[in-house]
Amino acid sequence: MTAGLAHPAFRQDYFGDPAAWSALVALLQDTFDINVGIQHRFGGPDPTSMPFGNFDADGTCVANFSAFSMPVMIGGRSVKAAGFQSGAVRPQWRGRGLYRDLMKRAFAWSDAQGFELGLLLTDKPALYEPYGFRVLPQYRLVGSPPEAKPWTTARRLSLENDADIALLKKLLRNRTPVSERFAVLSQMEMFLLNSFFDGDVRLDHLEVFDAVAAWKEDGGTVKLLDIAGRTIPPLSDILAALNVTPDRIEVCFPPDRLDWQGTPEVYSSGTSLMIRGLPADAFNGPVMLSPMAEF
Repeated sequence: MTAGLAHPAFRQDYFGDPAAWSALVALLQDTFDINVGIQHRFGGPDPTSMPFGNFDADGTCVANFSAFSMPVMIGGRSVKAAGFQSGAVRPQWRGRGLYRDLMKRAFAWSDAQGFELGLLLTDKPALYEPYGFRVLPQYRLVGSPPEAKPWTTARRLSLENDADIALLKKLLRNRTPVSERFAVLSQMEMFLLNSFFDGDVRLDHLEVFDAVAAWKEDGGTVKLLDIAGRTIPPLSDILAALNVTPDRIEVCFPPDRLDWQGTPEVYSSGTSLMIRGLPADAFNGPVMLSPMAEF
């Protein structure tokens, strides 16, 4: 117990209060050195978010844990899923059980809302195992590129251009899931935030398909991160439109819609994808959450 600190007030569903939202932005900035306040440029925070937070007498957000709607496609079936994010406690408030209390509230709320599946990304898996979460291994697909003969072009989009942002939002709202095996059905806010935070991500509009490819190039390797649009083109057409001839391809989502086969390779990162609520046999074959949907 930390001496000298009065118990902070609990608040839920507080994004309608600009001061409280700014206090959460400050908490995440101080804890993770990320500025989620940039979401104002893209239309504001996810309207499905349900934050659970503690605030001191001065209005400082001292702890938070949020849930949000993140429907996913699993094995060709639409699954009502909740993501959990923005978990943080200011150092002087740790050791008081605040985080555990907020987690319990968020998990109880999601259960009451009828979510079939819970997902989170963490570098501390053991923290969440007592609440029914388990690590879901992720695999990217690697291999040689298919033959691609340029026949169309792509246009580079910029998050500094309002028209390009509007186009991205339209495509993300009406997207076809990038995979039948495992993919988000809709998560516009994280796609835009991840694009903004990672300056190496290229966003190209494949105009003939009215789809956007999110990708990176690293030496002779093209990393395909996501495709957002009504149509998911074959990989050969994507490469043709991008006018690239890589030596190696990495696809960071199940490639069942790409008319291409790759070799599964364990995806290693600083965080683990954890799930709660569905049995292991619900997932057929290697899966990976697109980096553009990471939260």
